[in-house]
Amino acid sequence: MGEGEERWCVVTGGRGFAARHLVEMLIRYEMFHVRIADLGPDIKLEPDEEEGTVGKALRSGRAHYVSMDLRDKSQVLKACEGAEVVFHMAAPDSSINNHQLHHSVNVLGTKNIIDACVELKVKRLIYTSSPSVVFDGVHGILNGDESLPYPAKHNDSYSATKAEGEALVIKSNDTKGLLTCCIRPSSIFGPGDRLLVPSLVAAARAGKSKFIIGDGNNMYDFTYVENVAHAHVCAERALASGGAVAEKAAGQAYFITNMEPIKFWEFVSLILEGLGYERPSIKIPASVMMPIAHFVELAYKLLAAYGMKVPQLTPSRIRLLSRSRTFSCSKANDRLGYTPIVPLQEGLRRTIESYPHLRAEKQPEKEGPSKASLFLGSGRVADTLLWKDKKQTLTAALVLAAIYFNFVASGFTVVTSISRILLVASIFLFIHGRLPQKIMGYKIDKVPGSCFHVSAETSRQVALSAASEWNSAVKGLKSLCRGTDCMFFLKVVLSLLILSILGTISLRSLFVIGIPAAFTLFFIYEKKEEEIDHLLHEIISFTWKLKSDISRRIFSSAKDR
Repeated sequence: MGEGEERWCVVTGGRGFAARHLVEMLIRYEMFHVRIADLGPDIKLEPDEEEGTVGKALRSGRAHYVSMDLRDKSQVLKACEGAEVVFHMAAPDSSINNHQLHHSVNVLGTKNIIDACVELKVKRLIYTSSPSVVFDGVHGILNGDESLPYPAKHNDSYSATKAEGEALVIKSNDTKGLLTCCIRPSSIFGPGDRLLVPSLVAAARAGKSKFIIGDGNNMYDFTYVENVAHAHVCAERALASGGAVAEKAAGQAYFITNMEPIKFWEFVSLILEGLGYERPSIKIPASVMMPIAHFVELAYKLLAAYGMKVPQLTPSRIRLLSRSRTFSCSKANDRLGYTPIVPLQEGLRRTIESYPHLRAEKQPEKEGPSKASLFLGSGRVADTLLWKDKKQTLTAALVLAAIYFNFVASGFTVVTSISRILLVASIFLFIHGRLPQKIMGYKIDKVPGSCFHVSAETSRQVALSAASEWNSAVKGLKSLCRGTDCMFFLKVVLSLLILSILGTISLRSLFVIGIPAAFTLFFIYEKKEEEIDHLLHEIISFTWKLKSDISRRIFSSAKDR
């Protein structure tokens, strides 16, 4: 039977994440022959698709692939010819904040689709929009419905252009018999996703998934991908019903969710834990992250030409991650007959099972002392600052706190402070010496006089160490006098500059900042050694790459002149 004699539908962006699931559903339901339209010159099926529904349909003729660029009206007309229904799902990557690209596809491309549908007498057009069309990035949305207006300013160019495209589709309803409606699926997830889950795993493997942006209590509506496909089918069936049902359904926009709001960061945690990674736990206020995101965005604008990758940390992304976004599906339920067919927990289970290759690999436990321990000398200082001996650490912290409040914070001079320390030590030793051997059955260990005695051997070692240090210093001075070792000179200058900066810091500030930092930073580094080393390696690699790119461009520019 020829293609023109069959009932055909077109799915634009047919090789996209949600579109693939819609194509499979349409083929399984045997509603239409399906024309899969996308940018690629030909269709490349995944191994599981080859022997699955899509592969069989392509071989039998129940599905057909056509290469189409939305921005080329002639290609759009060719793709939509003879179709009864068009599911317009094509859209550029929302994470790329490129207004020119988004406008050309989401607005001009959508206009081409509408014009083609009207010209070719297509009966129904279902447009895949986004809940972000009503999100301004400033105000959270809780149980929002379709009465929400478009904001004066959208969160990003993708949302703004999707709103323009949606408005065009709604306006075109009932133009020469064309019935239209718009679907706004919220935060799609499921098997085949190439954005959400892979980016979460990439962040986890790079040690960046430990952080929660905001207070972690922002609520979200997620939608399992099969429910999104089901919503499109419900919309098409409602428009095809005719009479009052079609009249009520047409010319409208509909929020689509799983109808099970959940905390955004709890959802992220369930995905990561299901794949064997740690859940995020460190909260960072959005107000702290926003200036950093603005700086990263500015750096990208300046350095994109030199090979800087598109950053994930952008102001619009921070706003999305830290605001609540939940929506009511009452209108979709009432006018389209939509209810989710896959519950949230079942969708999560299927999603996690579909990514066996992204599961965390169990790392063998490291043997021997950590880098932090080696740096601190692997002795009592290391045990104290790395909290190996909690009793020893707490004792040291209490002693340092007592020294600070009694001698540093009080504002005494150095001489007065030393005198007070010696006074306290003398009183302690005198009282301790007068105590009996036992008090209430507890034995009192006396401080032996030999404790303060320095042996001849120890004195000799100290003298030799002092002499060795002095000779090293003299050797360094000789090297400076010769003026041959530039690296040594730079090290000396840098060390003295750092020392001069540290000299401006008061003893009180040194205590307040330095002591807490010593008790926390070394401990954190030991626990997150691999993640921190990996991050530092990435920063250094990026810096060297950026430096070499800039040098090459400068050299090329000079050469051209």
